[in-house]
This record gives sequence, C-alpha cells and structure tokens, in this order.
Amino acid sequence: MASIVPVILCGGTGQRLWPVSRAAHPKQFHPLFDDMSPFQATVERVQGELFADPIVVTGNDHRFLVADQLRHMNRSATVVLEPLRRDSCAAIAAAAEVAVRNDPDSLILILAADHAIPDTAGFHRFVERGAKAAEAGRIVTFGIRPSEPATGYGYILPGETIDGLDGVNAISAFVEKPDRETAERYVEDGYLWNSGNFLFRARVFLEELAELAPDIAKPVKQSVDKAQTDLDFLRLDPAGFALARATSVDYAVMEKTSRAAVVPSDFSWSDIGSWGAVWALAQKDDEGNAAVGRAMFHKSSNAFVHSPDTLTAVLGLDDVVVVTLRDTVLVAARDKSEDVKALVNRLAEAGHVEVSEHTRVYRPWGDYEQIDRGSRYQVKRITVKPGGRLSLQSHRHRAEHWVVVSGTARVTVNGEEFELTENQSTYIPLGAVHRLENPGQTPLELIEVQSGEYLGEDDIVRYEDIYGRD
Repeated sequence: MASIVPVILCGGTGQRLWPVSRAAHPKQFHPLFDDMSPFQATVERVQGELFADPIVVTGNDHRFLVADQLRHMNRSATVVLEPLRRDSCAAIAAAAEVAVRNDPDSLILILAADHAIPDTAGFHRFVERGAKAAEAGRIVTFGIRPSEPATGYGYILPGETIDGLDGVNAISAFVEKPDRETAERYVEDGYLWNSGNFLFRARVFLEELAELAPDIAKPVKQSVDKAQTDLDFLRLDPAGFALARATSVDYAVMEKTSRAAVVPSDFSWSDIGSWGAVWALAQKDDEGNAAVGRAMFHKSSNAFVHSPDTLTAVLGLDDVVVVTLRDTVLVAARDKSEDVKALVNRLAEAGHVEVSEHTRVYRPWGDYEQIDRGSRYQVKRITVKPGGRLSLQSHRHRAEHWVVVSGTARVTVNGEEFELTENQSTYIPLGAVHRLENPGQTPLELIEVQSGEYLGEDDIVRYEDIYGRD
C-alpha cells in the first residue's frame, strides 16, 4: 500500500470554545490539555511509515501560526492557503488537486485540525482498514460507535457489508444533529457518529466532484492551476476559488455518490465542540473536577476551570465551567456549554472586540501582549524569537519608547543601526522609519510604551517586510 497523504483542515474558528478560541487565534492552535495544541496533536497522529508528509489547508490569517507550530515540532508540510472560506468541500478539493499533481494514484486522509483522538494505535488500525476500501475506489468516512446519545453530532446509518471489504459498510443514510429523544433512538438502532474524517483516492474524489458538483470542481481546479508560491506557502488563486460554491463535502458528495462507504470505528474520538467536551476529555480528581492552569476547588464537583494566568477558585458549585483570561471571564453551566456560540453572537452584536481579539497577538516574528492602555498611551510586552525581524515601518500618529528586558535588540531608526541589551532603552519619534530585530540565540523581550493621538494597529506604514505582508 502506498503512503497515505494526510490533509489537515485548519479553517474553523471554534466559537463554542470562546473566550480561549477567537477568530484571530482559534481553538486548534491552543494547548487545551497539555503542551500540544489539537493541530499539533493531529500532525503527530499521522507520523510513521503509513503516512507521507501532510497537506495543511488554512487561511491567510493563520498561516504563520501553522508554520510556527510545525517548526516547534520539527515537522514539514505543504501549507495551502485559502483566499476565503468556501466550507469543507472546496478545501478538500484543493488538497486533492495538489495531491494528484504529486502522485495521480495518491490516497488522501481528510482530518479536522481540532479533533481529539487519544487512541493513536486504534486510529491507525481503522485507517488501514479504510485504505483497502479507498484503493478499491470507495470514498470512505469513519463512523464512530456512540458512547452516548449526543445531540452535537450528525449520524450515519450503516448499510450492508461491502463484498470483499471486511469491516466496511455501504451507507444507508446521513442524518443531521438530532434532539435528545431522536439521538437515543439512533443509538438503539445502530447509527454511528459522523466523525467528518474521510479517506479516498484523490483522483476518484475529483472525478465524483466533477460529476456531482462541477460548480466546485472547475473553479477549484482553476485556482490550483494558478496558485503561486509565497515564502513556504502555496497561495490559491483568489479569483477562481471565489467562484466555488460554499458547501460541505457531505452535501456536495457524500450524500449523492454511489461510492460512499463507512468504516464503523471504535477509537476514542471527540470534535472538542464545547467546554463540556473538554471537561469530558480532561483528567479529573475524585470529585470529577478538572483544570488547566491555576485552580482550586472546594465543596464542588464535576466542574472545569481553564485559567492559565490567574488563580481561579470555585466554591460550592457543581457542573460549571469557568474560563479566566486576562481580559475575559466566562462562567457557564456545563450542560449549557453548547450555547456559548449564541452568547458570542450577542457579544459581537454589542461590539465587544474580545469576541475576535486576544490581548496576546501572534506574529511571524514573535508576539506582543497589551499590558495597559489609556486615552493617549498603550503599554505592550513584545517578544521577538531568535532571527525574528519586524518590518521596516513608520507611524503617523504615535511615538514609541522601548526598554529591553532580556536578550539583544538590533534597532534601526532613520537609517542608523545600533544594538541594545538588558536594561537599555531607546526612543522612536513620530514618523521615524524604524525596525526591530533579534540577532541573538535567545528570545528578545522588551516593553514598548506608545503615546499619541491614535494607537491602532493599522497605523503602520510598511516599507520592507521579509514575511511578505502588505
């Protein structure tokens, strides 16, 4: 059997895990359980002789998060950039087009970047079973045997076993997320959770897509034909990609094709779709409490706390979720955690920037975090990774003061270049053309104090940028 090419889809925003997950830095890139993010855990899951290097499909805004997390793992991948969101079918089609250009007979395994599958060995066993069906021309999905009548998942009704393919069934029906009573009936009748993971020959999928959804197949192909390399990324052509119909692969292909098959699977799986799901996967104490970060429970049970920076104490509460960040606190009944998305929509309507922005913002050169802000000033902590280099830039409305806390800073101001070390500082006048970089082998940390009439991030005029940003 040829190596399987994993395709990792990184396009979601994970609103149900707000306030940790936000548009600028969604849940797949946050360490929710340990030192690895769900994206990194997905990459690690598809290592070994069974797999080739993955294809990662993500958006422009998250490309450096992907690159940085791959770099920390010392893993390589082809990173494909969607110019805009067109749902899962167009993303999968683009990955299939990339794969067939490298190998016309390639098998590709479609995985979401934000799912948890703790049993890697079990997952591999079922992938090998699905690969045999894919080599026989089937478009395979993996159905998970339910552990409970969950209402947050779609379901699949398996049909007859396919001749010559042990453990692989035809599909009798796909059904949407049910209510509780319907979910209980589905479990009794042998339905499976729809995991949203797929395995097939890339060219077989593209043949079916051309037949069933040409309004997706043709523009995506054109977009890949005209794709351009940008640094370490493959940037799809936006004009072609924008013409693709936005819909899921289930609607466009799986519910219509005669080649669909399902592998009933027993590996542990979760889409980490709510804080309740995070609690279910987390390690708990004798009272059922679980925490990530700094927490204390007293006379409480079945509670979950996510608090990486602030000590959070829970007293006399059962079945609650508490998420404490520097700018936001969420307190929710655990059985209502599926409703966080509706709360986020209300917050967005009210204009709260915390819906999409964190106080800590990641950039290709490192990150910055807002510490304080007033009417005409702002204080940030800036960290520049070794070799990181900010753009050559100026500001129309603000001046800046920099104080080095640790590491070495190479500073350019109006053509003059000099270095600063710990406890040294400099001043960047309004309008000065300047740059900050880290020439050292350790992270550079400094405090920046901005002052002026306008302090927005869009007050940047870039003259030169090694990361290709406008």
